[in-house]
Amino acid sequence: MTEKLSVPMVDLKAQYTRIHAEVDAAVARVLESTQFIKGEECTLLEREFAAYCGAAHACGVANGTDALILALRAYGVGPGDEVVTVANTFIATGEAILLNGAKPVFVDVDPDTFTLDPSALEKAITPKTKVILPVHLYGHPADMEPILAVAKRHGLPVLEDAAQAHGAEIDGRRAGNLGHAACFSFYPGKNLGAYGDAGMVVSNDKEFLARVRQIANHGGGSNKYDNLVLGTNSRLDTLQAAILRVKLRHLDTWNRERQERAAAYSAALSGIPGLTLPRERKGARSAWHLYTVRTPDRDALASRLKEKGISTAVHYPRPIHLQPAMAPAGGRPGDLPVSEQLSREVLSLPLYPELPLPALTAIAAEVRSFCQAPVA
Repeated sequence: MTEKLSVPMVDLKAQYTRIHAEVDAAVARVLESTQFIKGEECTLLEREFAAYCGAAHACGVANGTDALILALRAYGVGPGDEVVTVANTFIATGEAILLNGAKPVFVDVDPDTFTLDPSALEKAITPKTKVILPVHLYGHPADMEPILAVAKRHGLPVLEDAAQAHGAEIDGRRAGNLGHAACFSFYPGKNLGAYGDAGMVVSNDKEFLARVRQIANHGGGSNKYDNLVLGTNSRLDTLQAAILRVKLRHLDTWNRERQERAAAYSAALSGIPGLTLPRERKGARSAWHLYTVRTPDRDALASRLKEKGISTAVHYPRPIHLQPAMAPAGGRPGDLPVSEQLSREVLSLPLYPELPLPALTAIAAEVRSFCQAPVA
């Protein structure tokens, strides 16, 4: 009898063990300074993360969802406007549009990369369109060149939802410097994750970032009590900024380790009938936030792996155009056939820099055994 495995989807404790001395020192530095709000660490992280992305400016905010909401508000998105995006994503993408009073217009995705299908974009543009919002999914960047070409023809800004794409690249340019602006989440499980909530808006447009910062700070001006526009309170916590500065120094190493593990999965799982593996589009480099396979037997495979002590996850079990919360967008079953099929077939396997290669080999062996087992 083979020994039961115990493999989580993410192991944040293993990551902390690698860097605990640096993290503990950073936390102690903030506690000693007592600069818990708008501390120097926030300014330094903004500068360093913008440089990492190859962009000129960044504004730290409370979380990734706020980053989307605030960026859309800075574009002037509001009632009567439309934002074109995808439904094969987390609810926050569509949620941010509705919370600004606008309507999400959903287009389908490419079946190979699961990101916005540029061929479906043009016909979704109307006189009401204010922003195009592609999502870099599972770490793989959207096909930005044709998306940007459509945007240019219509005079529209492109806002990257880069919540899963820290360090992803197209032809050597990183996510965050592919469109007009980008929104990042630093949720703990991300490639670059805080020890709580945190987010960032990145752009080369200084005036745009100034609007984001103003809205995030109660609409204030240079004087704390001069509130010039209706804003909100969305601040990046100084403790989180200090932790993220430590982790940013390790991000490229961790992404390489993710890439190595993704390549090991692909080598071990290649050639299995009925199992579709993720792949990178030519010129693109995924950050491999997730390693997500496709199979019509997804639920049965997930159950088998759970029996063996292997955690999996479904990203995502229902495309957001069919979520009750998105009802104002008017989505119906059958509108987005690729996205809807993916929701029935995708399964994410454990992938993180500290995943032991023997455990990965064992996971792959279990997947192969299941897929090649004779039908009862």
